[in-house]
Amino acid sequence: MEKQAEAAGRARGRRGRRLLVAAVAGCAVLGGALALWPWQRPAVRPPVAPAPGAEALTAVTAGVPAALPDLAALIDEREALVRAHPGDARSWAVLGVAYVEQGRRTADAGNYPRAEQALRTSLKVLPQKNAAALDGMAALANARRDFRSARTWGEAALKLGAKRWTAYPPLIDAYTGLGDYKAAKRTLDRLLDLRTGAAVQGVAAAVYRDRGYREDAAASLSDAAAAAAQPAEQAAYLERAGELAWERGDLDEALRLFQAAVRLDPDQRAAQAGQGRTLAALGRTTEALNAYRVALDKQPCPQYALELGELYESLGLEQAARVEYDLLRTRAADDAAGGMDDELVLGIFEADHGDPRVAVRRLRAEWQRQPGIEVADALGWALHRAGDDKEALKFVTIATDRAHGGGVRSAPYSYHRGMIEQEMDLSAPARRHLQEALRINPYFSPLAVPLARQALAALGGPPDEPVPTGTPSEDDVDNKARRQTR
Repeated sequence: MEKQAEAAGRARGRRGRRLLVAAVAGCAVLGGALALWPWQRPAVRPPVAPAPGAEALTAVTAGVPAALPDLAALIDEREALVRAHPGDARSWAVLGVAYVEQGRRTADAGNYPRAEQALRTSLKVLPQKNAAALDGMAALANARRDFRSARTWGEAALKLGAKRWTAYPPLIDAYTGLGDYKAAKRTLDRLLDLRTGAAVQGVAAAVYRDRGYREDAAASLSDAAAAAAQPAEQAAYLERAGELAWERGDLDEALRLFQAAVRLDPDQRAAQAGQGRTLAALGRTTEALNAYRVALDKQPCPQYALELGELYESLGLEQAARVEYDLLRTRAADDAAGGMDDELVLGIFEADHGDPRVAVRRLRAEWQRQPGIEVADALGWALHRAGDDKEALKFVTIATDRAHGGGVRSAPYSYHRGMIEQEMDLSAPARRHLQEALRINPYFSPLAVPLARQALAALGGPPDEPVPTGTPSEDDVDNKARRQTR
């Protein structure tokens, strides 16, 4: 009996081992089979898409351009948030800055009262240490060309923390608008000690351009475009690089940069207007008119209307020009309702196409508010058109004389000074400045360039000598000297 029981136990053990092996093998086969079915593969989480408006939030809080669709999404999201949480000071500040950026990009000053209301609500909810709202108020004032207010808000923001780099760019813009170029450069130096990157390089480029350092400005914009985080930001830097190329008369480079900007961001209307300006200089008139019309249709900026009107006028299309000039007046009135200051462009328009005495009144008042070199040049030209050449020369000298802060290399500024000097029988300096205007940019204006050439022909005297190949330009000499003094 014992032997039979032992034999039965051994048999049960063998059957158990066979079942275990079969079970393990079966699991292996089943596991292998399951692995062949796609829905049984280990789960891999897809990348999480950014929330609507997230990219715009990153942009506006860093003070860089944002894409219009992203801005619209951010505004919708923050409007809903402040309705649900009216005590959220941060969201009110973000909403205000988003309105500022939307107004700037669309040339719709109706955004600015909404921006001001949002930013003041943020300051009411959090009256102390609200740096984001103070930055926003400075940005809003700059957008409205109220540079004195921008300086006040910007300096208040800076007092909350000198190491907050985002406080510096609005303050630099304010100092520039007020003609305080030393303060702008000093503030830029402090910013560069704190931070590098695309946004800072973009700010630096503007300061370098205003000081006449075009080589450094172009290099900074190239670096900014290469480091930009989003297409809209990169497009903005390319557009500004195109403006620099246009200012020095490099039409092919300007057009390339403007076109690249529009490819990256089809809402980059400043680049489309730049294409219009450049195509007109290249003699591609139909394309130029189309580019201007597209820009104005989506961003009806008074400056674009003035440029297109002057292009029509140069083509002998007086009625079409008047349509654009009427649009300029209408848009300026709309801007004024939103708190925007268009006195500079209105003064420039009145000086050449309206009543020069009205231009002088407008621009004198503007000079009292914000005495930058743009206003100095415009006021000087308006005074000339109104018959007061002696005072006119004083103001255009401010705009072109580096001792007075006018370091920017500008063909229109040199042209204005040369024409005033010619009227005052100052032949030698008149010839020099008219030659300089055409040397800087031989295409700077479809109306003014022929007049500059006529004036030079009337002055006679020695012809303008081209700069020999390999000879450093004035810009090169200035840049080299500045680098050696660092």
